[in-house]
Amino acid sequence: MQRVSGQRREPLPLVQGSARRVALFGGAYSNWLAVEAVVADARARGADAIWFLGDVGGFGPHPDRSIEALRELSVEVIQGNYDDSVGHSRLDCACGYTDPRDNHFAQLSYDYTLANTSAQGRSWLAQMPSAARIQLGERVVHLCHGSPRRVNEFLWESTTPAGFISGLCRDWEAHTIVCTHTGLHWSRRLDDGRGLVNVGAVGRPANDGRREVWYALLEEVDGRLTETFVPVAYDWERLAREMAAEGLPPEFIETITTGWWTTCLEILPARERHRGRF
Repeated sequence: MQRVSGQRREPLPLVQGSARRVALFGGAYSNWLAVEAVVADARARGADAIWFLGDVGGFGPHPDRSIEALRELSVEVIQGNYDDSVGHSRLDCACGYTDPRDNHFAQLSYDYTLANTSAQGRSWLAQMPSAARIQLGERVVHLCHGSPRRVNEFLWESTTPAGFISGLCRDWEAHTIVCTHTGLHWSRRLDDGRGLVNVGAVGRPANDGRREVWYALLEEVDGRLTETFVPVAYDWERLAREMAAEGLPPEFIETITTGWWTTCLEILPARERHRGRF
C-alpha cells in the first residue's frame, strides 16, 4: 500500500504489457521541434514505449504545436503542474518557485501559454493522468512529474539522499521512480538496484552550454534496470526565431541559443547553480 501525507491508498494499476526498453522525457515547454526530434531518436534506438512526464507548455512558442506533436506521435503522457494549471485555467503555473525573480518569469511564461492554448488543447491537458506505473521486464516503475508525493516537488541530485529514494520506492511499491520537473537530468541507484531517474527536460538545454536537449532510455539488461541519458539535436535556430516573433522574453531566447539558463535560477541548489554560467 502507498503512504501519502500520512494517508494510505491503493497503488495505481499497472499499464498493460511489459517492455524491455522505454524512452522517457519531460518538460516540453512548447518546444515542439525538440519533441519531434526526441521521439524520432527514441524510435530509431528501438524503444518499445515512449512516455512523456508532463509540462507540455511554458517557455516556448505555439503551445498547441507540442500538444499536436505528442498526440500525432502516439506518445503516452502524464500530467505536469503546467498541464493541470493550463487545463483548468488557473491563475499561475504552480511551478513551486519561491523567489520573486523566478516567479516573475514563470508568470510571463504561463500567461502567454494559457492565452495561446486552444480550448481543445486545454481539455486534453486537463484529462491527463497524474501518474502511471509500468512494468519493465520484471520490475515495476513509477512515473510521475515532480515526485510521487507532489506534482511540483523538485528532486535535485545534490539534495536528494539515498535514504529518501529508498523511502519513495518502498512507499510507492516501485523498483524505480522516474520524474522530471527540475529540467536537469540525473539518476542514483541504491545497492539493491532500486533507484530514482530524473529525465530532465527537452524544452530547453540542461544549463550545460550545449544546445542539445536530453531524454532517458530505461531498459532491462541481464535482469537489472539501467538508464542511459541521450542528447538530441534539433532546429534550435528555428525555435529561437519563432520565440522572437511571438515576443517572448529575450532571456528565454538566450537560453535556447547559448545552452545556459538565464531564468528560473534562484530555485537551484548551490551545487547545481555552480555548474551553470550565471
